[in-house]
Amino acid sequence: MIRTDILNKKVIAWAFYDWANSAFALSVLAVLFPLVLGSYWSAGASGATITARLGWINAGASVIVCVLSPVLGTIADAGGYRKRFLFALALFGAAATAGLGLVSEGNWPWALALYLFASIGYYGSTVFYDSLIIDVTEPRNYSFVSSLGFSIGYLGGAVLLALHVWMLSSPQTFGLASATEAFGYAFISVGVWWAVFMLPLLRAVPEHKSELLVTSGVIRAAYTELLSTVREISKYRNAVIFLIAYWLYIGGVFTVITMAVNYGQRLGFGQQDLIMALLVTNFVGFPATLLYGIIGHRYGPKRGIYFALGVYVAVSVWAMFMDEVRQFYIMAIIIGSVQGGVQGLSRSLYATLIPAGQPGEFFGFYNMLTKFAHVLGASLVAIAAMLSNDPSWVLLALLPLFIGGAMLLGLVRVAPAPSSPITGGS
Repeated sequence: MIRTDILNKKVIAWAFYDWANSAFALSVLAVLFPLVLGSYWSAGASGATITARLGWINAGASVIVCVLSPVLGTIADAGGYRKRFLFALALFGAAATAGLGLVSEGNWPWALALYLFASIGYYGSTVFYDSLIIDVTEPRNYSFVSSLGFSIGYLGGAVLLALHVWMLSSPQTFGLASATEAFGYAFISVGVWWAVFMLPLLRAVPEHKSELLVTSGVIRAAYTELLSTVREISKYRNAVIFLIAYWLYIGGVFTVITMAVNYGQRLGFGQQDLIMALLVTNFVGFPATLLYGIIGHRYGPKRGIYFALGVYVAVSVWAMFMDEVRQFYIMAIIIGSVQGGVQGLSRSLYATLIPAGQPGEFFGFYNMLTKFAHVLGASLVAIAAMLSNDPSWVLLALLPLFIGGAMLLGLVRVAPAPSSPITGGS
């Protein structure tokens, strides 16, 4: 039985934002947008062209958020406005997501533009969501609480995607004329879901206000504070080494998430199988990520991250020889067992390596680096698609990210795992 002093109202409300925005991460980033871009908005274009478009637009969104993240984090810390920034960016992203449901066939420029706006809202709001973890629990519980958020997110994303699968396979049940019309309503439903389920966080999560004050020239002060953050982070050797390692391996993780459906399309797998495989990934991800959180709480997050990276290397090599849809399903199950774990434990490990005074500032830098990693992975994919029509080049480009990240992670020194158990006792 989970201890009630860990699993309380604040923690559950915080974790529920993952339930809200993971609908975008799964249904839009991983499934709907790559599918519709390839079969509807870019109909007639070559597979390599579609892969390049998807890669470059993901890189573009990441560059923008990379620039904005530390500035937004610094300003939010100074005024204690993290929840307000989260609300504004999430609402912006949700509206852009719903707008994708109105884009007509062949109109890929508009689709890419709205996807860019929605991605900015998604990634930007995550800056403030991540930083709020210090307001809902103690450092010794970060691994469990962080992984709880990802696990609930997987479940929420899977629930909504299951509804989308039903809509696409039987549109008449919902009063829709075709699967194409169902795609439009699926995008709209993601936007509504995201907006509605962020409300528990806004109502129940408290917010620590920093002593930092921004008195004039807010933007200039924010960039000045960013330089101060860089200098401050440089004092924390373990944090610096971790951030470099994280920059490498999380770029690979993100690329697997966003390019899996496109990879399956290029191998000739059917639309229904691709959607079902990603649905399986998330249903597996719910209990697996929760288990990762418990393991991280007991034994420390580094071991769990190592195991996940080993799995990614093995799967990437194996996928280069994939030629059956059955193998794609098996890969989906394997990835689902580690995907949320590596993200959740990375966030909790970083939280233990930084000072608690300016969480938005330091997590702004963390998210800036995360998006910079996304630029790296997405750009490598786009370049690989331009160099060769062979989809296996995408996987070859990712292997150095996982291997290099794991090697650097070995240099990070962390405090011993907490002795307090997560179940029972005091």
